[in-house]
Amino acid sequence: MQFKGRTVFAFVMLTMFASVLVTLTIADQLINPKVEAALTSASAEGGTSRYSLKEDELTKLNAVLELIETKYYEKVDRHELVDGAVSGMMSSLEDPYSVYMEKDVAQHFSESIEGSFTGIGAEVTMENGKIVVVAPIKGSPAERSGLLAKDVLISVNGEKLDGLSLQDAVAKIRGPKGTKAKLQVLRSGFNEPVQLVLIRDDIDVETVYANLRTDGVGVIEIRQFSLHTAERFKEELAKLEQQGMKGLVIDVRNNPGGILPVVVDIAESFLAKGQTVVQVEDRSGEREKTLSEGQSKTYPITVLMNKGSASASEILAGALQEGAGAKLIGETSFGKGTVQVSYNKALGDGSLVKMTIAKWLTPNGNWIHEKGIKPDIEVQPPDLYTVARLSMSETLQQDMLGEQVRSVQIMLHGLGYEPKREDGYFGQETTEAVKRFQSEHSMPATGKVDVKTAEALEQAVVKWIQDENNDVQLHEAIKVSGRK
Repeated sequence: MQFKGRTVFAFVMLTMFASVLVTLTIADQLINPKVEAALTSASAEGGTSRYSLKEDELTKLNAVLELIETKYYEKVDRHELVDGAVSGMMSSLEDPYSVYMEKDVAQHFSESIEGSFTGIGAEVTMENGKIVVVAPIKGSPAERSGLLAKDVLISVNGEKLDGLSLQDAVAKIRGPKGTKAKLQVLRSGFNEPVQLVLIRDDIDVETVYANLRTDGVGVIEIRQFSLHTAERFKEELAKLEQQGMKGLVIDVRNNPGGILPVVVDIAESFLAKGQTVVQVEDRSGEREKTLSEGQSKTYPITVLMNKGSASASEILAGALQEGAGAKLIGETSFGKGTVQVSYNKALGDGSLVKMTIAKWLTPNGNWIHEKGIKPDIEVQPPDLYTVARLSMSETLQQDMLGEQVRSVQIMLHGLGYEPKREDGYFGQETTEAVKRFQSEHSMPATGKVDVKTAEALEQAVVKWIQDENNDVQLHEAIKVSGRK
């Protein structure tokens, strides 16, 4: 079975991650309207579907419900018991991307599809019982604080996340705009947890940013794939082409995903009519192909990605690499290759079940799940992009040892104040490097890293990162896109 790229899809999700409750960002996939109708009908008729509970199964559940309501030592809310039963069924699948959302959470989920939400701006999932960051949204509090893809969240505001369901963990991470979220994070390469302090905020709903460089290479950054992203992308692409663009860079770094018809619409801008954009394989092994109704381009195209590029971003990268001859630049992507669909009508109370129903594959049939897509040209970011931010509990000075000292050394090295070592030992060379930094920033040259010095270092790092001249991944993508 095949379906066209611009078919009007039922509003269901190939959800990017079970973490949608933090960033509330998703990708979607076609659902058979007959299935939805059957589920809704069965619910309305009191569960007459052939998949409904058998009499002995229903008796068992009712018996447990009665026992709890009559024998448990405390009164229990009946609605919570039912929600817990549904949540338990979803948990038994042992699939981090299949979850049950209660009414209020489902409402947040629906709002996110429209591209507006409040939070820290980080996509998370659950891996082996741990809350793992998929990607921080660009421009979000998460990115500004230095949160990175693959970071493991241990606690928020002193409350441990270990042992919680993804939904409960996300509920603790979320919060009103302007409130503080103090995160304790495990990061690869660091022996001690990293402390990050974020201020929750409204996440920027603009998803597309574009500019034409003086060398004729256009750069379009896609931060996520929400409802209006394809429309905005096409507007910006048309402007760049009208201005005589000679090559294009599509930047999906730290883009955690989005709505499938949107990414298909964008991919069609570069794929000739009839070319496969993406394949979906169901439980029986049957595959459906989404076919392009667009046209190919004559100019060079590169896709810039990193380990925070996931799901819909990977669909776009795979489609353009295999179908449009695009070069992939940067790091291996996250690796999310399953399809989720969201069902809410059948539940009848505003709650929602999001469940994995298939795999998605690249046009050539490659499944990238848990492997990611490897770039054609690998370019690792400078250490300043990944260094752990400073969380000062004490002044750092000579002869001290620890991960905070190591972060200071990495920052000093990246900024050009050579401390001679990056092993976490605060030696004489580090002291001299701190003094040089302090002197050049009109601070007393004590050689000690107090709160003011730490803040100045952080600000200098942020300024360095924001300078496009230091973006080696982007420079490589521009170089490749500028070739004929």
